[in-house]
Amino acid sequence: MTGLDVFDATVQKTNLWLKDIMWELGWEDRHKAYMGLRTTLHALRDRLTPEETAQFGAQLPMLIRGLYYEGWTPTGKPDKVRHKAAFLAPIRDHFKDDWDVDPEEVARAVLHVTARHVSAGEIEDIMLLLPKELKELWD
Repeated sequence: MTGLDVFDATVQKTNLWLKDIMWELGWEDRHKAYMGLRTTLHALRDRLTPEETAQFGAQLPMLIRGLYYEGWTPTGKPDKVRHKAAFLAPIRDHFKDDWDVDPEEVARAVLHVTARHVSAGEIEDIMLLLPKELKELWD
């Protein structure tokens, strides 16, 4: 461990999220779970308003918050993604060489885990911003 409680706590919380994602998907590959988490959170982030992006990000563990904001540019947000296929495209692109990965299953697993670790009120706020096709990924 690092010897700094705040760093050790965020590593522990991040590992819990990854373990939950791996369990949801039946995976044993922590790196693959990390990439699923990262690509799904980026797809969600880019679909939210800058204000909602910040409110949601504030509830994430510090390490996950860092990967969530990685590469983010608030200009021109939110993306006008209205259909599930467009939302899943970045996940599909990342795992294009792994035929065993279903992008929708990845998104559903990450969103289920997220819903368990983020307040219900925040999830409700996000749902208000999403079209029906994207809300269904949380079911």
